[in-house]
Amino acid sequence: MDKRHTLDIWDFLRTPRQEWPLRPVPERVRDWREVHAPGRLLPVVQDQASRCMDCGIPFCHHACPLGNLIPEWNGLVARADWREAAERLHATNNFPEFTGFLCPAPCESGCVLGIDDAPVTIKAVEAAIACRAWEEDWVRPQVPERLSGRSVGVIGSGPAGLACAQQLTRAGHTVVVYERDDRVGGLLRYGIPEFKMDKDFLDRRLDQLAAEGTVFRTGMDVGGTVDAGGLLRRHDALVVAVGATAARELPVSGRELAGVHQAMEYLTQANRVQEGDYDRPPISAEGHHVVIIGGGDTGADCLGTALRQGAASVVQLDIKPQPGTDRADHEPWPVHARLHRMSPAHQEGQELVRDGAVLAGDSSGLPQQEALRDVRVFSAATVRFQGDAEGRVRSLSLADAETGTRRPLAGTERTIPVDLVLLALGFSGPESPEHGIAEQLELRTADTGAFARDAHYAAGRPGVFVAGDAGRGQSLVVWAVAEGRAAAACVDAYLSPTGVTALPMPVVPQDRPLAL
Repeated sequence: MDKRHTLDIWDFLRTPRQEWPLRPVPERVRDWREVHAPGRLLPVVQDQASRCMDCGIPFCHHACPLGNLIPEWNGLVARADWREAAERLHATNNFPEFTGFLCPAPCESGCVLGIDDAPVTIKAVEAAIACRAWEEDWVRPQVPERLSGRSVGVIGSGPAGLACAQQLTRAGHTVVVYERDDRVGGLLRYGIPEFKMDKDFLDRRLDQLAAEGTVFRTGMDVGGTVDAGGLLRRHDALVVAVGATAARELPVSGRELAGVHQAMEYLTQANRVQEGDYDRPPISAEGHHVVIIGGGDTGADCLGTALRQGAASVVQLDIKPQPGTDRADHEPWPVHARLHRMSPAHQEGQELVRDGAVLAGDSSGLPQQEALRDVRVFSAATVRFQGDAEGRVRSLSLADAETGTRRPLAGTERTIPVDLVLLALGFSGPESPEHGIAEQLELRTADTGAFARDAHYAAGRPGVFVAGDAGRGQSLVVWAVAEGRAAAACVDAYLSPTGVTALPMPVVPQDRPLAL
């Protein structure tokens, strides 16, 4: 039974921040299940939600791209009114479990309590509400009362495409989602490891969308075997939500060697094992000395995956300097500052290194104290790869990165053994050169590499809209959902005889140029 909490304005002083408990490292690296301890979240979260001060100006609300009503559902959770909390959460967010598990929580950076104390655990509260809503069967299909007679095609089934499709379906339009892979979900399906977000969350949402009337078509390579212009003629509007999947390259000597792969190629195969496509992925870290180049979330996903596959050693190289634990002067509150954060995968790697289960790198190239402190090496510039006579990578030369330039610093070069390299350097934009979407829909590429669109998400030919990373560039899952919702409102207004939409329009700050 839920504890009934009497709110007190001083709870933020009496209750310390407590994180969502994690399963023990030795246990969780032996399976692919979600890393958090099941059944231990709700009691913790109810106390944590009571720390919210219900500020007169809720900066957390403004820091969230979705404009989530955070103080409202914090107060409702603290009072054990979980159902109303779920209603308020879903009022602004189609998929709170996606953001609750995957978002880096810029809202917490904007928490007023975080000025001189630990911020409220907003992300954990959001995840808890979403989990409770599913457990109590509060998440139901919202079938439109009447159909508009208009149809919309959505290209791409990632978070932006799914959010856009759901909003437009609920507005009464006939929506068809086109996905080039064999399953729906985009990077949520094949890019995010199972241990980071249970795929049951994705599957349940897809069932909800289908029950509402959204139609899914897989194996549709739009721009390739499927003409995008033909889809536009078939529908009254077309939304391009293909993401930004063109991976950045590392132009150094030896890049062509066998054993050097893009991170997403590796992660996709690992996720397909969980889907039952095959027993062992073609690219596996089992028994290998692995180096991950790139210090972001994708690199951390590769790290957690390599540990579960039984890598002989793992080290992650980050070309940026190690950030501090406190805000830098140029990143004052409420900016989402670059701090030294440890993901569950980093915790796993560090604990296994400490216990001797995994050696990070090799003492000939990395100082032993550096390896024991963390599986990450900062300010590390990759110089070249060296291979054997068969053309397979066998070692990697790295050097300290010169501050401010990222160039290798003379006299600091060293070599470490490696037989599997994973490039996790981010993404430059949509894969438009390989696919004809841009040409067929007359889309123009902006300087950022993303598709240019106007302030109403319109781009290219009349009736075409661009949402998510395809127009914004590589970004966060919370931005993708926000853009999908905002684009849906613009499409609905475009299809409406009055030019007015009843769909909510998130205030999505355009911090990147959109002008056509």
